Amino acid sequence: MSRPPPTPVYTLRGAGGPLNSLHFSCSQGSTPLLFSGSGKGAIHIWNLSTRRPEKVIEGHTGHSVIWVNTLESGQCLISQGRDMQICLWDLAEGRSDVVDSIWTGSVGFCQCSMLKSDPGKWLLAFPGDQTEEIKIIELPSKTPVSTLIPDSKLGMVMCIKLWQVSELWDGPLLLAGYEDGSMLLWDVTQRSQLSQTKAHAEPVMCLTFDPARLKGVSGSSDSKLSRWRVDSQNDLQLQDSVTLVNPGVSQMCLRDDGKLMASAGWDHRVRLFGWKTLRPLAVLQYHTDMVLSVAFSNHQDPRQRLLAAGSKDQRVSLWSLYNEGTD
Repeated sequence: MSRPPPTPVYTLRGAGGPLNSLHFSCSQGSTPLLFSGSGKGAIHIWNLSTRRPEKVIEGHTGHSVIWVNTLESGQCLISQGRDMQICLWDLAEGRSDVVDSIWTGSVGFCQCSMLKSDPGKWLLAFPGDQTEEIKIIELPSKTPVSTLIPDSKLGMVMCIKLWQVSELWDGPLLLAGYEDGSMLLWDVTQRSQLSQTKAHAEPVMCLTFDPARLKGVSGSSDSKLSRWRVDSQNDLQLQDSVTLVNPGVSQMCLRDDGKLMASAGWDHRVRLFGWKTLRPLAVLQYHTDMVLSVAFSNHQDPRQRLLAAGSKDQRVSLWSLYNEGTD
């Protein structure tokens, strides 16, 4: 007999706006939390034990929050809004104060990307005030590291991903998707383009990348997911694609164990794929509007892992799936 279609283990309601961004903080010994950024400017901090908001904070003057993340301890929150600001929050000991901010000048939807560079230091990449510009700074000092602008006109930068193969690697690299469907691989330290490929006929809406296996997937407003890899010469190589039943992908995420990928669909559905082969595994149907965000939890115990999906219908669904592993 085939297994019954999956259903959410529970849902979170009351966000008051479309859910653009989700981020888990489930480190051992602390209360498991889910951070959500809404289209109305609110950041909800959901307690996953009580399944209720522990706190609701606002720091982007009502503008849409498009990205949320935390530093290691979970006591420092970073949020990006369409008010052209990135806010750094102090959440220690019950506080919820904006302690610093970064002006981006960008009114687009390109989300930030963050990479730990040294103990206590992080690189933060974000879209700049020029259409195609990407800026990288070091936190917490806010020291400028690099500004990346393509040699040719590719349109607006749509999505970015900072990564590094290992600590022994010469320096960080950055993958970027652009409005004309191009993907670029950048050397951040040298401020140079390493490779370019045309992944989609439409704008690259989102991408996810696996530095351990040097392969990634990008999504667009079209009806395909493009699969590609970075070879030993730092060349982007298109491999193949998966055709979707309905077009449009808002976001994708890869589970920490490198076994499962989830995509957020404009057709109100979440799709699950085995990462090794990109084999379709399941279609999750619950939401009544576009799914805008997906995130896997970082529980240390694999049996507790969750997938969260945020939708334009103002709800977050949480799912327990394939925690024994898959292809």
